[in-house]
Amino acid sequence: MFETDALRLLVAVAETGSFTKAAVRLNYTQSAVSRRIAALEQQAGGPLFERLPRGVRLNPAGRTLHRHALDVLERLARAERELAVLHAGHGGLLHVGAFGTANVSLMPAALRALQEVRPEVEVIAVEGPTDTLMRRLADGTLDLAVVSDYPYGLPSADGVTTTELFEDELLVALPREHPLAGSGGPVDLCELRDEAWLQNAYGDRPTMLADACARAGFTPRKVIRIAEWTGKFGYVAAGLGVAMVPSLAARAVPDELVLCRLADPALRRTVHVALPTTPLPAALTLRDLLRATV
Repeated sequence: MFETDALRLLVAVAETGSFTKAAVRLNYTQSAVSRRIAALEQQAGGPLFERLPRGVRLNPAGRTLHRHALDVLERLARAERELAVLHAGHGGLLHVGAFGTANVSLMPAALRALQEVRPEVEVIAVEGPTDTLMRRLADGTLDLAVVSDYPYGLPSADGVTTTELFEDELLVALPREHPLAGSGGPVDLCELRDEAWLQNAYGDRPTMLADACARAGFTPRKVIRIAEWTGKFGYVAAGLGVAMVPSLAARAVPDELVLCRLADPALRRTVHVALPTTPLPAALTLRDLLRATV
C-alpha cells in the first residue's frame, strides 16, 4: 500500500511543480524528495511525472494517483479533525445532504434548529439526487441525508438505514391562464393528456408519472427533459408544458403558476432520513429535529 507521507509528497510536488519547492514546503532535502518520488514511482509501476526543463508535471498515471491521494488525505484529515474535537468534548463536523426540494424549507428549518441546540456542531451541506446521496452515505462522506423514492423508487445501499419522515403529495403546476387552473377541485390526469410534461426523468426506467398516466389510460404526447426546478417553472409560466411538483416545493413556486391537486391518490412520494449504521450523535439530533420540523 502507498504510505500517506509519500502521497503527501506527491501532492506537494504536483502543486508546486518542483521537487525543490516541495522539499522546502515539507522540510525535506531535495535528494530525499527525489528518492521518495523514485520509490513511489517504482511502487506505482512507472513514472508519475514528466521531467521538464524547469520543474515537473503529472503525467496520466500521476494524475490518476494524485486524484486518489487527495481523496485519501482529505478523509484522513477529516478523521483527525473529528477525533480532536471529540476528545475535546466538542461537536465536530457534520456532513449532510438532501435532494433539491427538501432544501426549500425542510432541511433549512431543521439546520437552524440544530444551530440553536448544538451551536458547536459545524455543518457542511450538499445537494444531490437520492441515488448519489445514498452512495455518499455508503462510502462515508455523508453523515445524514434526506432522500426520496421519487421518481424511481428508494435505492438501497450497504451500511445505510432509512426511516420514513412523511408522505409528500405530488401536485401539478399550471400557468394561471390554463383552463383547469381555476377549477377548484382535483384535476384528473386524463384532462392533461394533450399537455407536454416537464420532467427530468422519463422513459429510461419506470417513473411515477409514467405509471400514473398509464393508469389514466394515456401516454404523454411529449416529455421535455428539464432537470432544474427554476427551468420547469419558467417553461410552465411560458405555457410550454405542465410539471409535477411536490408540496415541499410549494413555497418556491412563482406567482405566475397555480398548483392543483391531482385526483390519483397514488401520486405522492415518501421522504426518508438516511443514516449510516453507526451514526454520529449530532446526526441523531438532526434526525429528531427533522421529525419535529415535519
